[in-house]
Amino acid sequence: MRKTYAQTIPAEWQQYSQLFAALGDLERQRILLTFEPGETLNVTDLTRASSLSRPTVSHHLKLLCEAGVLEREKRGREVHFRLRADALIERLQTVIDYLGEHR
Repeated sequence: MRKTYAQTIPAEWQQYSQLFAALGDLERQRILLTFEPGETLNVTDLTRASSLSRPTVSHHLKLLCEAGVLEREKRGREVHFRLRADALIERLQTVIDYLGEHR
């Protein structure tokens, strides 16, 4: 057992706390599962697909972007979102690799 509680979080994991928090919410998981591979969706698309209000969807999208799970692109007056699958896989792989080394 490690003697100091603060040492139990690997440095490479500390940057992922926002990611884990974003992925821990069921509504945000539903939003992520709405995306088809390579698809871009806007707030209106995602609001229509959910039972949430537009401001609530926008809030969830903001958190997912801040966590690096989604990227946004402004097209005229609309903002479109795309799943950053490669970035998400890379971050999760870091955690998996660490766990594999410490079995």
